Amino acid sequence: MNRSVTDLSNFRADVRGQTHLGQLCGSGQRFRDRYEILKVLGRGGFGITFLARDVSLPGQPLCVIKQLCPKVNDAAALQQARKRFEQEAATLSKLGSHAQIPQLLNYFESAGEFYLVQEYVRGHTLTKVIKRYGPFSETGVKQFLKEFLPLLQYVHRHRVIHRDIKPPNLIRCRDDGRLVLIDFGAVKEQITQVSDSSGKATSTQFVGTVGFAPPEQLASRPMYASDIYALGITCLYLLSGKPPLEFDYEFLTGDVRWGEYVSVSEHFGTVLSKMLKVSPQERYQSVDEVLRALELEPYFDNLVHCMNIKPKPFPSAASDEKDADAYVPPMVRSAMAIRDWQAKLKARRMRDRVYQPRITHSGSSFFR
Repeated sequence: MNRSVTDLSNFRADVRGQTHLGQLCGSGQRFRDRYEILKVLGRGGFGITFLARDVSLPGQPLCVIKQLCPKVNDAAALQQARKRFEQEAATLSKLGSHAQIPQLLNYFESAGEFYLVQEYVRGHTLTKVIKRYGPFSETGVKQFLKEFLPLLQYVHRHRVIHRDIKPPNLIRCRDDGRLVLIDFGAVKEQITQVSDSSGKATSTQFVGTVGFAPPEQLASRPMYASDIYALGITCLYLLSGKPPLEFDYEFLTGDVRWGEYVSVSEHFGTVLSKMLKVSPQERYQSVDEVLRALELEPYFDNLVHCMNIKPKPFPSAASDEKDADAYVPPMVRSAMAIRDWQAKLKARRMRDRVYQPRITHSGSSFFR
């Protein structure tokens, strides 16, 4: 038998034996008299995800139940974890009003463990898409960014850092084609970073995925720019099909050496390089900055005339006559029109001076 299949079987068997929901899986019994547990979807350091059916609703729709397991024994720490869980659940509820974020359907605590019930998105992760169809082209990745960046902008405007952007957390919905972002690491971090009665942190576990998370996030100091770095690594995966840990890194700077594996246009390469800067100060600080950089690309050749970087000569009127379809920037057209108007004004003044009439003593006039 394939080893990966064996490992997956053992993993699911362990989950079923170690957790209450796992024991209910396939038994026909209902969790909280409402949820029929169908199977295990995944397991991480912070909990387990199950696919379930909500039998209390018409049509018995599928849903996802995420069981979060804070490792606390102290009553005060548990109360603090409970408070943070409720705050983050409220945030997820607000974010879930966006079509590209699974809707939060319910949340509750049971036996010292916390549960989130969310909309089930039927589709394939971008990891599966790449494995099935191969890497994206540059155009495909730009289209992905066009879909995803406004979503990330929405998340950041709600003062939320996702902390775990990566292809397995991006799902292409099978029903309507939308790109959906799942598994917010912010909730995990808020619940695990609680203190016991002595004031010591009960957990210093890193939240995120090694290879996708930048150094400041590994040091438990995430910022909005951390999500931008993870998005840049995701773009490299989409372009090459290579996981981040397979890339080499610059010895002095720590930056990813991706140029030999990925071929993109010069401008897009510049954007990717800035997204992937190890130093957060050198990285894009906001989604707005990334969007602005990408939107400038179609106009880059014309904007170069206004920048102090090897300016090209302005197109002349003669060359414009040769190529009537050539595009001339509005500022250049205005400058040409002003020069033309000044030349005509000068010529008119010269003509008026030449043909100005002279009055004779007899009252008649003649021209010089």
